Amino acid sequence: MKAAPQAQQRLLDLQELDTALDRLNHRRRTLPEAAEIERIQARLTELRDAIVAAETEVADLDREQKKAEQDVDQVRARAERDQQRLDSGMVTSAKDLSGLQSEIASLHRRQSDLEEVVLEIMERREEAEAKAAGLRSEREAAERELAEVTRARDAALAGIDEESGATSAARTAVAKDVPDDLLALYEKLRGQFGGIGAAALHRGQCQGCHLALNTVDLNRIRAAAEDEVVRCEECRRILVRTPESGL
Repeated sequence: MKAAPQAQQRLLDLQELDTALDRLNHRRRTLPEAAEIERIQARLTELRDAIVAAETEVADLDREQKKAEQDVDQVRARAERDQQRLDSGMVTSAKDLSGLQSEIASLHRRQSDLEEVVLEIMERREEAEAKAAGLRSEREAAERELAEVTRARDAALAGIDEESGATSAARTAVAKDVPDDLLALYEKLRGQFGGIGAAALHRGQCQGCHLALNTVDLNRIRAAAEDEVVRCEECRRILVRTPESGL
C-alpha cells in the first residue's frame, strides 16, 4: 500500500485523537460516582426491605397490644361485676361468698398478669417503632446522598461529553486527510491491537509494541520509498516514519 508521507503522518494525529476518545470512553464507563450510585441504590433496597419488615412488626405488635388490652378490659369488667354482686349483699351463703371472693382475687391476679403482658408488648412496640424510625431516617439520608452523587455524576458525564464532542470533531477533520484504503487498514488494526493501529518509529523503536527493530528490518524500512506504508514486523501495526526515526 502506498500513501503520501503527509497522509501517513496524519495517522499519528488520528491515533492520538482516537486514544484520547478511548480514554474518555473508559472514564465514562468507570466513573467513581457511578460505582457509588450502585452502592447507595443497593443500600436503599436493603433499607426499604428492612423498613417494610420493621413496620410490619409494629403493626403486628399493635394488634397484639389491642388484643391484650381487650383481655384486660374483659377481666376487669368481670371482676367489677363480681365486686358489685359482693357489695350488693345479694349473696348470703358463706360458701358462695367465699367462692365469689376467691374468684375476684383470681381475676385481680389475672388482670395484673395481663397488664404486665400489655406493658411488655408496649416496650417491644416502642423498640420496633424506634428501629423503624431509625431506618426511615437512614433511608432519607441515603436518598439525599444519592441525589448529590447523581448530580456529580451528571456533571462529570457532561464534561466528558463536551470533551468527546470536540475530540470527535477534530478526528473527523483529520480523517479527511487520510486516504480511504489507509484509513480502512488503520481501523482494522485498531480493532485487532487494543486500539492502536499506527505508531511512530522513534530511534529505531516501534512506539506501538515498544520493541527495538533489528538491523535487517531497519534497513528494509530505510530502503522503502517515502510513500510506501510499512508495518512493524513484531506487532504488525502501521509504522510511521518521522525525522526522529533514526533511519
